[in-house]
Amino acid sequence: MMATKMHEWLPTRDSRVCSRICASAISKANISMYRTAATILLAKLLLSGSAPAQTAPALPQHPWHGSAELNVKAYAESLPDSRLGLDPSKTYSLSELIDLAEAHNPATRFAWERARSQAAALGISRSELYPTLASAAISQTQSAQIFSGNRFYGQTIQTLEVAFDVSYTLLDFGARSGRIDAARARSLSSNFAFNDTHRTVIYQVEQAYYRLLSAIGQENAARASLSNAKAVEQAAEERLTNGLATLPDVLEARSASAQAEYDLQAVVGTEEIARGDLATALGTSASVAIKIQPLDELSIPDSTRETVEQTINRAFGQRPDLMQQASEVRAANAILKEARAANCPTLGLDVSPALPSLYGIQRPFDWGHTAGLTGSVSFSLKWTVFDGGARKSRAAQAQADIRAAEAQTNLKKNQIADEVWTAYSNMDTAFRQRTAAVALLEAATQSYNAALESYKYGLRNFLDVTAAQRSSQNQA
Repeated sequence: MMATKMHEWLPTRDSRVCSRICASAISKANISMYRTAATILLAKLLLSGSAPAQTAPALPQHPWHGSAELNVKAYAESLPDSRLGLDPSKTYSLSELIDLAEAHNPATRFAWERARSQAAALGISRSELYPTLASAAISQTQSAQIFSGNRFYGQTIQTLEVAFDVSYTLLDFGARSGRIDAARARSLSSNFAFNDTHRTVIYQVEQAYYRLLSAIGQENAARASLSNAKAVEQAAEERLTNGLATLPDVLEARSASAQAEYDLQAVVGTEEIARGDLATALGTSASVAIKIQPLDELSIPDSTRETVEQTINRAFGQRPDLMQQASEVRAANAILKEARAANCPTLGLDVSPALPSLYGIQRPFDWGHTAGLTGSVSFSLKWTVFDGGARKSRAAQAQADIRAAEAQTNLKKNQIADEVWTAYSNMDTAFRQRTAAVALLEAATQSYNAALESYKYGLRNFLDVTAAQRSSQNQA
């Protein structure tokens, strides 16, 4: 009887087990199929979305224009415009223009933000001196069937836990201090680069300012030359009318007037370019009209007050680009310090306290609860015994970078000395030429006036007048 019942029960249990296994297998197959389909669909979407951006231009002889270009163009147009607005009726001195350029030239803003970024990087490196604290709140519910004896009991556990993790490097033999020193040197380098940007902007403004003054002076001289050419042309036509000159003299005078007009227009174009350069150095549009202080209102010294050696030594002590390069040497030394510290072990501390609160129930019993402080404290000593020579190579690389930075510093000093020498020589030459030019201009003007007056009375020929006119034009 028992055998019969057992025989009847076995097929029933096996059939249920088989049905469960089949259902599980079918479910797993469906899940696998869905995952495969989803993966294929996602790949198609990604490929279809990225294909236009990665497609090369169709032909090499035509520029590429696509939707990405329109997006970038729209984004560029949406960026804020911080161009400087100038008063067209105000006359600006050189010092005022320099102040405006330092405040509004985008180059100073860029260098300033780079300096702030390096200052933040220094703060990141300094944070390694302090421990790191991380916290996590965990809530978890677990439900399971626990087999005990010959029965299964339902069990539910609710976990509420607040955990912390404190990590700190106790000893690293100078690795952190090397990184901090390198970051500090880079921060100083970025600060000097910021100062050097101001120097460059000031230099650009000064160059554009004096080029504009020169262009204005050349324009005035060209207008005076045109006036002289017109006067000679008028005198030649009057003499031709009175029968005292020939037609070739008049034609030569007209040609000289046309040449003077041509030279004037060329100088006007040079002045417009100089105004655009000055506006660009100020950080505004090149089409903005700028009125500057005229040349006759400037106070110009007659000579330099120090020798060239004194000027070069002063440049060595004040040039921010040289100080920036010296900071790069300090950064390279700090990197070498960090590379050498990699040969020593690192000792770390890790503390992980936790405050768990556990609630559980196991049928047919009641709810239970427990709470208390748990966690762990661990020390870790890490020492790289063999790395295939990587640490040795990093130290050699750092030493080579130091020598390269030192050589670059010496090169920068030579460049600065050459720049100062050239500028000093040009300034001395300009002082000497200015003294000689005043006398030469006065003599050429008097010669032209006398030649023109003599030509009107028939005492000088036309060639003498044109020669005097050219001489006066060149000196102006």
